[in-house]
Amino acid sequence: MRIVGDDTQIDQVNLPKEASNAPDPAWCCCNDDLPAPIAQAKEQLAEYFAGARSTFDLPLGLNVGTPFRRRVWRELQRIPYGETISYGELARRIGQPTASRAVGGANHHNPIAIIVPCHRVIGADGTLVGYGGGLPTKERLLAHEQRHAT
Repeated sequence: MRIVGDDTQIDQVNLPKEASNAPDPAWCCCNDDLPAPIAQAKEQLAEYFAGARSTFDLPLGLNVGTPFRRRVWRELQRIPYGETISYGELARRIGQPTASRAVGGANHHNPIAIIVPCHRVIGADGTLVGYGGGLPTKERLLAHEQRHAT
């Protein structure tokens, strides 16, 4: 897992593409002189993977992408920990009920994995579809959240 940002915000959280490299709390090996937002993200993600954190409180740089994508990314942050919704439901929530495919495209371009939880969006029939980190990782993230949800 790679966290990208600066002294003001987190710009990216990138997951490995290989299922065998799925995130775990020991992933981040960085120097000790990290910008505050990156150090906070590292700490909060470790807490998330330990089952001790269900929400994130970080400055996010979600000013990239189209206005549509930014709306989708903001709405993703409203999906409760341990829950899932369909692409169609997410499209309805942003006021674009026929835009489920476009919502999927916005999810695909989400620059801040896990913190902006695109892994919580599933197919209309309940199947796991489309995840940049791979479907096995998506499945593990959802199982982790369901196991620790209160």
